[in-house]
Order: sequence, then C-alpha cells, then structure tokens
Amino acid sequence: MPTYDYECEKCGHEFELFQYMSDEHIKKCPECGGKVRRLIGTGSGIIFKGSGFYATDYRSDSYNKSAKAESSSLSVKGTSKDKKKEKPEKKETAKKS
Repeated sequence: MPTYDYECEKCGHEFELFQYMSDEHIKKCPECGGKVRRLIGTGSGIIFKGSGFYATDYRSDSYNKSAKAESSSLSVKGTSKDKKKEKPEKKETAKKS
C-alpha cells in the first residue's frame, strides 16, 4: 500500500496517509476541515533483501574470495587454450579442376 502526502490549503497542515491505489483521495483536513491537496512525491526505492536476486549481492566474504580465486585460475588456464583457438591450423586442399 503506498503512502500519500497531503497538505491543507487552509491551515498548511501536512500529513501522510496509507491508502490503496484504488481509494479516493482525502478531501478534508483532519485538523481544521479545510480543503486538502495531494502532493506529488518521488516515492521510495524498492529494497530487495535476501539471497537470490543477483549473484553478486549479499554474498559472504569467504564466497567472494573463493569465487575470485576460481575465476583467476580459470583465466590463466584458459589463455593458452584461447591462443590455439584463435589461430587454427590451415589445411591445404587440392582443388579438382
């Protein structure tokens, strides 16, 4: 349920109200009964807590160290294989005319 900000045009009282999006907005000030207007705000950001949203979020230090060590060992092993893949041996084939 979102929080809406209201301001009284008569007395200047500002207040917040939790309402459903489908609810009609408040028209009278709870302090003086004057006309209120709903203020436009930026809202708040969504915070995802817990594991599983992103692979790099909320990981322990031990996990990060082991993952870094694993990726660096794979990159060292992968460089020699990558060079072989980049320059494949060319085989000459005889063309039949």
